Amino acid sequence: MYPHSLLGELGKINGQEILTLYGVCIAIGIVMCIVVLRKAGKFIGIDAKFLDFAEMNGYAAILIGFFGAALFQSIYDYIENPAGGFSLSSGLTFLGGLIGGVSSFIIIYLFFKYKGKNKLTGRITDILPVVPCCITIAHGFGRLGCFFAGCCHGKATESWLGMTFHPDSPVYYYSTGNVYPQKVLPTNLFESIFLFTLFGIMLYLLLKRKFKYNFVVYVASYGLFRFFIEFIRGDSRGELLGILSPSQTWSIVMVLGAIPLYFALKKLYELRDAEKALQVAQNAE
Repeated sequence: MYPHSLLGELGKINGQEILTLYGVCIAIGIVMCIVVLRKAGKFIGIDAKFLDFAEMNGYAAILIGFFGAALFQSIYDYIENPAGGFSLSSGLTFLGGLIGGVSSFIIIYLFFKYKGKNKLTGRITDILPVVPCCITIAHGFGRLGCFFAGCCHGKATESWLGMTFHPDSPVYYYSTGNVYPQKVLPTNLFESIFLFTLFGIMLYLLLKRKFKYNFVVYVASYGLFRFFIEFIRGDSRGELLGILSPSQTWSIVMVLGAIPLYFALKKLYELRDAEKALQVAQNAE
């Protein structure tokens, strides 16, 4: 675990460290997100022009997602300490980014579908089974970056699962001018392993089983995982409802929302299949 620039002083701009393992992992995650979108989308037969649109839309969603992650964290911090005032946080919360990114992707799609001069060549239902695979692979590398940076760590422990991070990582604490190592649970690494496993399962379901409900699997699985791992997280990320952490609150929403999401997608797929059947019948006449 190394939270500093990989190029030393050369990797700094105005004193801020730029090229870190955290940043490298984030970059790899974004690249892999687009690679999975392209390769998996092509494999299941999504129109090439629609894949181009989805990729461009994805870049916008990533940017808006980062803004959403910072905005949500700022709101949590303000709720916890209103006296400190409101300012855009340098910290990020993934679920805020997920909400912002997914929402913007859908809004941009709907705008171009109904307001754009050139009608889209595909439907959002075509790409939906692929999107969760893209999110999990990017998120998995992101959490690996957190592991290298020493953030998003777990509670102090004497268990064999505990790890000691770099002296400059947020895990360490200071006393009488000295730095003492704090052994903690590496929840960032736990989450990365879970996300890569979930990615593998969903990719298998998509490519081998032609499974259409990966979004339901993702929302329910990650919601459950995140709810329970929050009990062993050791970093403070603000407040939302007081009793539960902000992430646990959103996790409950995700798990409960998985049920109506399934039926909504089922209806959308039925409409899509009916439209395709009608087009085939019209072309056969």
